[in-house]
Amino acid sequence: MIKATIYKNADKMITGFKILGHANYAEKGSDIVCAAVSVLVINTINSIDKFTSDIFELSQDEDKGLIEFHMVSTISNNGNLLLNSLALGLQGIAEEYTNKYIEISQQKRP
Repeated sequence: MIKATIYKNADKMITGFKILGHANYAEKGSDIVCAAVSVLVINTINSIDKFTSDIFELSQDEDKGLIEFHMVSTISNNGNLLLNSLALGLQGIAEEYTNKYIEISQQKRP
C-alpha cells in the first residue's frame, strides 16, 4: 500500500508531503496505481521547480518507494495551487481504487 502524508501548516496550507511504499495493484512495471501516483508527484515537484521561485527540500529512496518534499520558503500562490492539485489527484486515485492501494493522511506541520 502507498501511504501518502500531506503536511499542512497552521493556516491549513500544504507545506509538503511524504509518499511511501508501493501499491501492489499489479506486478512491478504494470502497476497503474503506482504509475499514476508517481506521475502526479514527479510532475508536481518539477512544476514547482520550473514555474515558481519556491525553495524546497527533497529526499527520495526508489527501493522503498519514498519521496519526501518540504517547502523551505514561504509558499507562493502557484506553489500552493500545485500542491493542492497534487492532493486532489491523490484523493481521486484513492477514491477510484477504494482506498485499498493508497492511504492518505494529513499532519499539522509548522
